[in-house]
Amino acid sequence: MQYRLATKIFIIGALVIVLQMALMMIYGQVQDRQRLHRKVQNDIAQSAAGAQTLIGPVLLIEYQEEFEEQVHDAQTGQTSTQLRQRQQRHLLPAQQLDWQGQADVQTRQRGIYHANLFQSSWKLSGQFTLPAWLGQQPQGRTLSAQAYLVLGVSDQRGITNNPLLHIDGRELPFQVGSREVLATPAIHANLGELDLSQPHSLPFTLALQLMGSQHLSIAPTAELTNVHLQSSWPHPSFQGRFLPNTREVRSDGYSASWQISHLARDFEQTLKAGKAVASTSGRYGHDSAAQAEVLGVSFIDPVNIYVQAERAVKYGLLFIVLTFAAFFLIETTRRIAIHPLQYLLVGLALSIFFLLLVALSEHLPFWISYGIAALACVSLITLYLGAVLRNRLHGLAFGAGITALYGILYGILRSEDNALLMGSVLLFVALAALMLGTRHIDWYSLIGQSKASANPAPSNDKASNKASDKVSAQA
Repeated sequence: MQYRLATKIFIIGALVIVLQMALMMIYGQVQDRQRLHRKVQNDIAQSAAGAQTLIGPVLLIEYQEEFEEQVHDAQTGQTSTQLRQRQQRHLLPAQQLDWQGQADVQTRQRGIYHANLFQSSWKLSGQFTLPAWLGQQPQGRTLSAQAYLVLGVSDQRGITNNPLLHIDGRELPFQVGSREVLATPAIHANLGELDLSQPHSLPFTLALQLMGSQHLSIAPTAELTNVHLQSSWPHPSFQGRFLPNTREVRSDGYSASWQISHLARDFEQTLKAGKAVASTSGRYGHDSAAQAEVLGVSFIDPVNIYVQAERAVKYGLLFIVLTFAAFFLIETTRRIAIHPLQYLLVGLALSIFFLLLVALSEHLPFWISYGIAALACVSLITLYLGAVLRNRLHGLAFGAGITALYGILYGILRSEDNALLMGSVLLFVALAALMLGTRHIDWYSLIGQSKASANPAPSNDKASNKASDKVSAQA
């Protein structure tokens, strides 16, 4: 008996290893489908527009300066004065900049996969304040000065309108190019000649419609930047260095507001921010110094079926072990023989649940897919075990237990923040049920060995001597 029991335990352990390999294959299939989904998202972003980063606007002053230079002639030893010219560039942030935005999300399909694209409408208003001679002591005579307003847009394909700049009572069009101010793509407007000998105050407004995918960020270049964004998407993920001062997330959308002072950001780094986050994946991680100088929001999908499926497969081995443990207890206590092949078939049914879950959720909502896959597997296992155990009630009891496990797993998947707590409680409850359910089992009797032979009692020398004397006296 003890050899049969040891052999059965060994076989069950080998089946668990085989089924774990099957679960790993299913896990690999889930990852392959997830990679394919990301590839389709990137393809859609490349066809439409990628993650967007807005930088600026900033004011660029290009001017030509004439100055006198003392030139020494080494041959004659004389010094003469000559006129020289040089090109100068000066970059100024806005004194104050207000962003008012509205963003809506559209879903683009390609086969069974989809990607989220946002369509945003922005109204920018602000003011540039220029002191005379740009606040510097002139080194010579200014011959000419030209001003440009530069606005960085990381993916210009996303501009869906013809933006016009209203500044100082004029309406100016934009042209493509950053005038070598930004490291990323940009548009600029030519403000014309500027008299640097006089101070200037240049209020401006701008309307911009911008499309992108997954992520939107803004680099706050102004002395004081105010951003207010409203959206009908109810699942925002706020990112970047600057989180909203106020935010309200509702079931029908969200609104968020930022206020950022120049004391809280590095102007030079904000000009490089677009290079750090201009990625079709919408994720940070290129240049840690630059990417920090932005405020951003991602339009995330709240139910990522592949992430949910990956988390579910990690609990697959627990399902199999608990089911096999229940089989083993029934087999040993009720003397019902369960063949290793029957163990394997039930384990495969538990494993295929996760494959069904992924396949169905690519076409149906996740909760419906989960319910269909769980119902199919529970029904199959209940009918099968009712025949194997020769008792429908035992089959129904097993079906109820597996249904409870699926219900607990669904709760774990839906509650991401409490997943570790709920998983730990599940393991403890399973162990407690196993220990309490087997506390009265005499395991030695199951292998045909008595407690006395397994744990021999200590000998009593006095009692044995008396018994020996008594036998000798009778003789």
